[in-house]
Amino acid sequence: MKVVNHIKEIRQKKGITQVKMAEDLQITRQTVNAIEKNKYNPSLELALKLIQYFDVPIEELFYLEKPEGE
Repeated sequence: MKVVNHIKEIRQKKGITQVKMAEDLQITRQTVNAIEKNKYNPSLELALKLIQYFDVPIEELFYLEKPEGE
């Protein structure tokens, strides 16, 4: 199973730029971009920071994509 996220959608809905988010979370904009494109899964610490940053339940931010046929 693959971890997928809705970070980009939530970030845009809240009117936050990638640069602002990166500065607020003390990560690089490239890291934000990679996470949003599902090319990189954040560490547990960063995932918890993201949940707190956006003030949303974990299931609104991340979910497991089921393989085809399930």
